[in-house]
Amino acid sequence: MDVPVWVWLVTVGLIVGMLAFDFVGHVRTPHAPSIREAAWWSAGYVAVALLFGVVVWAVWGSVYGGEYFAGYVTEKSLSVDNLFVFVLIMTSFRVPRLYQQKVLLIGITIALVLRTIFILLGAALIENFSWIFYVFGAFLIYTAYAQIKSGSGHDEEFSENGVLRLTRRIFPTTDAYVEDRLTTRIDGKRYITPMLIVMIAIGSADLLFAVDSIPAIFGLTQETYLVFAANAFSLLGLRQLYFLIDGLLDRLVYLAYGLAAILGFIGVKLLIHAMHTNEVGFINGGEHITVVPEIPTSLSLIFIVVVLTITTVASLLKDRRERLRSAERAAVEAAAAREAASPTADEKH
Repeated sequence: MDVPVWVWLVTVGLIVGMLAFDFVGHVRTPHAPSIREAAWWSAGYVAVALLFGVVVWAVWGSVYGGEYFAGYVTEKSLSVDNLFVFVLIMTSFRVPRLYQQKVLLIGITIALVLRTIFILLGAALIENFSWIFYVFGAFLIYTAYAQIKSGSGHDEEFSENGVLRLTRRIFPTTDAYVEDRLTTRIDGKRYITPMLIVMIAIGSADLLFAVDSIPAIFGLTQETYLVFAANAFSLLGLRQLYFLIDGLLDRLVYLAYGLAAILGFIGVKLLIHAMHTNEVGFINGGEHITVVPEIPTSLSLIFIVVVLTITTVASLLKDRRERLRSAERAAVEAAAAREAASPTADEKH
């Protein structure tokens, strides 16, 4: 895939422009977005990402277009799992809802910069060491196993990582928020506020998720430009998605299993690709034959979409059944309570 330098510059400029627009248009004036606002802006960011994919398809062909869409859908689905941790962080740091947009945007910007570094490192490894696909594939299969083992459970408390502990140790920190300021001066001494700490928490937490998602998308495409674009567009809409599905997260009980299936599938795809790259196979009549055929991108995209659809529908159906059972139990208990409280015939006489 031949991507001129000016195309890179235009793409990076578009992403920086969208971040700047987000900050000026939404975050600079603190407010808690409504569901309607979050829905419209989420749809807008998804539309931009899909339009970008159409451009890739038209300019570079269906193969690269399919790789971008598969990568974007995978990164977007994995980013939903990030939101569970974001909710825990916001709750743990007691971030006022008025300022949560700013926290998310700055944290996501930090994550985008760090992910770009990860992507460049991953591209360099792939370029120089073809065996790295075995490592990526094995790691994703292990991650899929860990997802299945953990099931739908998520930790109910957020534990600070080493980056946050080091930050608190080095810099004096205030106990309370000072509006939405990152630093403040008290008695002539500069302090950082919990607002800056929680932004670092969001950014560093997303970096840990990148350890899974970057190898996953390299399993779908080895084009650095597409990997960068899919990651960037999936992160850009994460702030709006947070407010849109904040109350829906607990209902996606089968999400972990769906993500495990996707990661396991891509892990196997990476191992197969590694065999082809390293020409693992046998000689038959002087012709080299590979062990197994590579999985086409179109099949990968179909598999990912089908798994996400089944996961979401099954989760919502189970949640609906649970809510109906809870409502029935509540009705029975209420009826029993009324019957116990009403006087008997003997008591009336």
